[in-house]
Amino acid sequence: MKTAEISPDGSSAQVKYGKSDLETLVGYILLVGMLLAMALILAGLTWHWAATGHLQLQSLVSGMNLFQFVWTDIRQVTSGSWRPGLLLKLGIAVLMLTPYVRVMFSMLYFALAERNWKYTVFTGVVFSILTYSLFLR
Repeated sequence: MKTAEISPDGSSAQVKYGKSDLETLVGYILLVGMLLAMALILAGLTWHWAATGHLQLQSLVSGMNLFQFVWTDIRQVTSGSWRPGLLLKLGIAVLMLTPYVRVMFSMLYFALAERNWKYTVFTGVVFSILTYSLFLR
């Protein structure tokens, strides 16, 4: 929801953004992230089931942080080694990155559109904690 404020002399207008803009942005990020993750996981499961006749998959992901997990997947995609397990892992990566992207865009929205530094700092702290827990541990 955008509202325009006009100065008393009528010479300038300032557009302010309402809460619905942030809610819409967050809603689209979550919707696109969930739909993309579901599509990748379903495509991988369907492909694996069609190729093997069962849904049991074995994949080793222990001992990796999200950066290593995603980097391994990106290397496999760029090398052209597509397989059902890769689609599943990409779906899981998208699912895990969706809230991260949501917090990142919220922080940018508070800083650039709202210019609300208190919320920018709060969201920045959450973003830092998520970055540490997902990528650096």
